[in-house]
This record gives sequence, structure tokens and C-alpha cells, in this order.
Amino acid sequence: MIEPTLFYNRLQFAVTVSFHYLFPQLTMGLAALLLYFRTRGLLTKGTGEDGNPYDDMARFWTRIFAITFAFGVVTGLTMEFQFGTNWGRLSEYAGGVIGQTLAMEGIFAFALESIFLGLMLFGEGRLGRRAMWFSTLAIFVGTWLSGYFIITTNSWMQHPVGYAAGPGGAITLSALGAVLTNPHILWQYLHNQTATMITVSFLMSAVGAYYLLAQKHVEYGRRFVRTGIIIAAVAAPLQIFPMGDGNARMVWDMQPIKLAAMEGVFQTTDHAALRFFGQPNMETLTVENPIQIPDLTTILLYRKLTGTVQGLTAFPQSDWPTNVPLLFYSYHLMVDLGFLFAGVMLLSLYLLWRGKLFGARWMLWIVMLVGPLPYVSTTLGWMTTELGRQPWVVYGLLRTADATSPLVTSGNALFTLIIILLLYGTLGMLYAFLALRQIQRGPAGANSRAVEGTTASANGNPQGNGNPTEEKGLA
Repeated sequence: MIEPTLFYNRLQFAVTVSFHYLFPQLTMGLAALLLYFRTRGLLTKGTGEDGNPYDDMARFWTRIFAITFAFGVVTGLTMEFQFGTNWGRLSEYAGGVIGQTLAMEGIFAFALESIFLGLMLFGEGRLGRRAMWFSTLAIFVGTWLSGYFIITTNSWMQHPVGYAAGPGGAITLSALGAVLTNPHILWQYLHNQTATMITVSFLMSAVGAYYLLAQKHVEYGRRFVRTGIIIAAVAAPLQIFPMGDGNARMVWDMQPIKLAAMEGVFQTTDHAALRFFGQPNMETLTVENPIQIPDLTTILLYRKLTGTVQGLTAFPQSDWPTNVPLLFYSYHLMVDLGFLFAGVMLLSLYLLWRGKLFGARWMLWIVMLVGPLPYVSTTLGWMTTELGRQPWVVYGLLRTADATSPLVTSGNALFTLIIILLLYGTLGMLYAFLALRQIQRGPAGANSRAVEGTTASANGNPQGNGNPTEEKGLA
């Protein structure tokens, strides 16, 4: 049973970080697509509504980016303050290391994003197209560099390197290069950034599908659907292999207890099955009613038919994750959603290739309705990462129970948690209102295209003429 103060501190941080990450995952992915639109706009003759829709598309998604970025900043500050308010002993113990990477994220990445976002927002019509392209490039570099520094911080807490014992029991940074090149970073970063591309491509496809179903901004709807589906059809399978596979093998190598809990392997075996789902029973230490493929986990880890996979019982129970069932469910729901994403987008890509997608309203409904699901998947992914690290906050060095602020009581933590829930509920509704208003407004300069869509609808074909050549190509 978790002590109440520790429970509320953990729950509060889980709430704040989960809500916060709804925003950066979109801005990181969206920065890449903004760069794509600006590049296509730079290379395409004509400007504005009559000749170059790419600038209109870039302006539209820049507005979404700016709103999302602002909410990410506000929620990120609240999250980082907790290192001092709720996790004082963690900051005292490891602040000399994690403070470095968090400061680098603010000084280098966040500053780069902020400066050039201002230029991109207020430079429209004042700066040339090349200057706008360069501003977008800088934002892309800044967002992905920000992701790198945050992943570096988390990777150090998962796999500490480059530190030395300091005075008073705290640890200090001994090798910045080792921290920045931590072997834990590579697969976690690739896995995370691929997820951001899935998030933005699903969202873009969903917005486009909505426009087509609503018979408004039809040309943009087709372009959004095409762009999103092609990117998602590439990113979703890559997220399963090699990104997901590489990340799982890294966890197996560095945190075998976490892998055993994720996969529900309780007893050491040479023939570990790959489970798609089941119900962990902590009394019998078994997984009941499993849907599984025999031996496949062993094959994926060893690249051969046999190999020892250590079960949880091979390790002291005091080192097990504190909530094995929740970890198991989080991991498997994430994986199952990953296969769903790949299936939906590959089917959509096939229909797009055959020239049938824009006339298949049933598929457009599916594309629109699955649009928010990557947010669920990424949340489950981070739950897997953090639940699996328990009972450590710095793996192998500092236990979570020893990392809280000693003067913060359970009542204090519960009170601030309630305030945060009320505040974030309000922020969430405000963000939804602002983002949905921009989506309803549509891309700038789209009025004539809305008329075009209405005309097409009047002729009995709301999604276009169904010509396969119109449906092929990225945008």
C-alpha cells in the first residue's frame, strides 16, 4: 500500500505531465509539416488563393501551432515547478544533473522556438517567403531539439550515466557528453518523435475528413486527408518496427524487470509468448485468458527460437514495479492501438491509391473518429515508461519514496491536486474552444473553395469527381 503523501504527489505529477504532453506532441509533429508546406509553397508558382494553396495551409496550421504552443508553455511551467515544491529531495539529490539538461532545453530550444514563432506569426506579409521558410525551419529545429533535451533528462533517470558522488550524498555531473549520448536516448527519442508524427498526421487527416463530410473547404479537405494518410501510413508501421521493437529490446537490456512486468512474464522461461492482452493475477502470478502468440517474445528479443527471458520472480519483489497490472494494461493497450493505427491508415492509403477514398464516406468517418486516439496511445506509452521505472525515480539510485519534499503533507498534495484538476479542466475547454474555432474558420483564403465544394455537392458529388489522378500525390 502506497503511503498517502507519496500517492498524491505521484498522482499530481502524473496529471500535470499527462495534460502538458498533449500540447508538445502536436507542436513537434506539426513543426515538421509546417516546414513541408512552406517548402512546397516556396517551390510552387503563384501566391495566395488563386495559385498556391500551400501558403494558406501553412498559415492555417500555424494558427493551430501557436495556440497549442501557448498552452504547452503554461502547463509546462506548472509541471517543472513541482520539482521544487513536491520533489525537493529529488532536486537536492540529482538537480546537479537533470538541472543541466532542463536548462539547456530552455536556453537553446525554447528560446529558438519562441523567437522564430514570433517572426512567423507577425512576419506574414512583412517578411519574404524565404525568410518565412527559414523561420519555420528554426521552429522545427527548436521543437525537435526541445524533445531531445527532455528525452535526455528522462533517459538519465531511466539509465543514469556521467555522474559522480558529491558532498552530502548528492550526485554531480561528471561527464556532460556521456549524459547527452546516453545509449538509452536513441530508441526512446526515435519512438517518441515517430509518435508525434502519428499524432499530427491523424489530426490532419481527421480535420480533412471533417471538411469533406461537412462539404466545406473541400479542396483543402482533400489535401489534408492525402497528406495525413500518406505520412501516417509510413509512420504507424515504423512505430511498430523498428521503433517499438528497438525500444523494447533496449528496455530488456537495461531494465529487465520492467520488460518482465510489461509482458506479464512472471516465471523465467526460454519460450516467452507475445501477449496481445490478458489479465495479470498477482495472487497466482499468472496471466489469465491471454491472447498470445507462443514463443514470439523470445524470438523478437533474441532473434532466434530459444533464449532465457527472466521473469519477475527472478528479482527481489521490493524492486518490482509498484502496480504491475496497470503497467501491463498500459503497455498492451498502447501496442494494440499501434496495430489499429497501422491497419486503418494502410487501408486508407489503398483506397486513396485506387481513387476511391474521397467517395467512401464510411472510411472518412473512420478517419475522423480515430483522429484523437494517438493522444491516448502516447499517454499510455508514457505511463508504461514511468510505471515501469518504479519503485525508482532515478533507476537504481534513488527510490521514489525517498524523493518527495519532507514538508509537504498528504493534505497539501491533495489540495493542490484538486486545484490543478479544476484549472486544467478550464484550460482544456478553452483550448478546445480556440482550436475548434480555427478549424471551423478553415484555412485563410478558402472562401472560393468552399463555394466550389458546395457546387460539387449540388451536382451530387460532395467529395469531388472521384478521378484517381486527383487523389494521388502527397498534396
